[in-house]
Amino acid sequence: MAFCSLIRTFANKIGNTVELLKKIIYPEDLRKLTVDELPELCRELREDIVKELSVNPGHLASSLGAIEITVALHYVYDTPHDRIVWDVGHQAYGHKILTGRREQFCTNRKLGGLRPFPCPTESEYDTFMCGHASNSISAALGMAVAAAKEERSEGQPERKVVAVIGDGAMSGGLAYEGLNNVSSSDNDILIVLNDNNMSIDRAVGGMQEYLLSLNTNETYNALRFKLTRWLHRIGLLEDDRRRGLIRLTNALKSAISHQQNVFEGMDIRYFGPFNGHDVKELVRILRQLKEMKGPKLLHLHTQKGHGYAPAEKDVTVWHAPGRFDAETGQRLVKDTENIPPRFQDVFGETLLELAQQNPKIIGVTPAMPTGCSMNIMMKEMPDRTFDVGIAEGHAVTFSGGMAKEGLLPFCNIYSAFAQRAYDNIIHDVAILKLNVVLCLDRAGLVGEDGPTHHGAFDMAALRPIPNLTIASPMDERELRRLMYTAQLPDKGPFVIRYPRGRGSQVDWHCPFEEIPIGKGRCLRQGDDVAVISIGPVGASVAAAIDELSTSHPSPIVSVAHYDLRFLKPLDEELLHEIGRKFKKIVTVEDGVRNGGMGSAVLEWMSEHGYQPVVRRLGLPDVFVEHGKVKELQTIVGIDQESIQKAILTI
Repeated sequence: MAFCSLIRTFANKIGNTVELLKKIIYPEDLRKLTVDELPELCRELREDIVKELSVNPGHLASSLGAIEITVALHYVYDTPHDRIVWDVGHQAYGHKILTGRREQFCTNRKLGGLRPFPCPTESEYDTFMCGHASNSISAALGMAVAAAKEERSEGQPERKVVAVIGDGAMSGGLAYEGLNNVSSSDNDILIVLNDNNMSIDRAVGGMQEYLLSLNTNETYNALRFKLTRWLHRIGLLEDDRRRGLIRLTNALKSAISHQQNVFEGMDIRYFGPFNGHDVKELVRILRQLKEMKGPKLLHLHTQKGHGYAPAEKDVTVWHAPGRFDAETGQRLVKDTENIPPRFQDVFGETLLELAQQNPKIIGVTPAMPTGCSMNIMMKEMPDRTFDVGIAEGHAVTFSGGMAKEGLLPFCNIYSAFAQRAYDNIIHDVAILKLNVVLCLDRAGLVGEDGPTHHGAFDMAALRPIPNLTIASPMDERELRRLMYTAQLPDKGPFVIRYPRGRGSQVDWHCPFEEIPIGKGRCLRQGDDVAVISIGPVGASVAAAIDELSTSHPSPIVSVAHYDLRFLKPLDEELLHEIGRKFKKIVTVEDGVRNGGMGSAVLEWMSEHGYQPVVRRLGLPDVFVEHGKVKELQTIVGIDQESIQKAILTI
């Protein structure tokens, strides 16, 4: 808290004061303001977020674009009794500040501090988990159904439920499953579509084009709204008649305007589009919609990064810009010369090289071309790269369809997001043994984004699936070699998992070389203990063993190090060698222990008659919270010191 106070004191010295914002601890304080004061509050809230994030980085542009929506919703609705579901959660920094967490906001994304996304365990104002996209409509509908069934005490108002869906989340399939159910259920849910034409990169797809062109007459909506309220008040518009009237007026409007509104075609009342940055107008509209019966969708046009010029000019960069000078907008970018590259950039450069050699290679990404560095190939070969929007399941099945007809897709998905495509991997790729290369970026611990984003489960989840090859490179050169191997003829479904962040080699651009499938390697000979690792955590293992070997005149223990490389198929020749020679084995991985690489080694040893003592290091059976990667590695016990301790104690 002392650190927070220092930051806030410094921030106030370099800019305008936040007189209104200082008075607001909870939304009940916000509701004491007049409507005319709300634009000033929005300015102060936007300024406060810019100053805070300039020194404690996070998701900037999305939250700036949702300021007026946030203020208007908390002003009109009785939160936390009324529910607001955010989708996705990186729009919600303003929400956090207005709901009792302004003084703690400087701890956002830090170990032990505020969580990176809304979470009910942190605040009663956070109604649902909001780390991934497209779940708000389904969750909000569930809450609305529960609210309709709850027994209310005398005088307690009916609970209202609002879903705020934006930043491209409407392109996710789950959103449409939710809409379909909303249209067929009795509910009064309000869906606020925060349409900023963005996810992280520029949003793509037919739905985005539809939203850009959609234009429904505001005067017509206002007249129809007044008419329906009057008919309901005099008893002529009970529920069945209301639904029939909605269908009739929707049909007439479509015929007159020559435009079909997909939402009203599902019997969901549509309002908009309106300016999402006019907070006073938003309050007026929300007050009208609050008591309206039946499902409603309010379509708002907003600008990602609104109110901060640098973020408005380059919203992709300013989605999460790192540290920057709040006054000048200059990003404080570290000098990356002569340091190892990011794994994602090695992937992007290597993919382009391979595509230049192999005309069958296609790039596919669900809304993350910059995040995974597929934008490198996209710039040079736009006709051979596809950004499919926030649609991981579709990305995999789309890749499977291309592979079925002879192409070779490299489908890059963040590990945690690939969880949404699990059935597609099995049903649409693995069963037919199609040549799809599934590159899982952000595997392992990702740091400040926390439990919704850690790539913890991919190895344990994918290991039981037949026909898959699963590999994890220890360094950048191994990544290049595995990518080259995966695109060779008839390799079948090939999974390559690699971490967020930088590797260990400055000179990474090695010649292409095939790695035999299922072949590991011995990196260091030893006699007492065998350490088996997979993936980049092997660098920590190597450093731990080096330090043990030099910490005394004679080594405390003679340690061998094996890089397994492949989780599936396992290198049985290598495991036989280890089983015959060693009675003590330590396995190290950056995924969950349960069902992961260590479990695979244990199972194999048991099935082949070996009985070593095996100590498995990996992520425990809990959701690991947020913090810097090195901090989290220490907590879960896969840092260098923990590896040394395991070697010595076994």
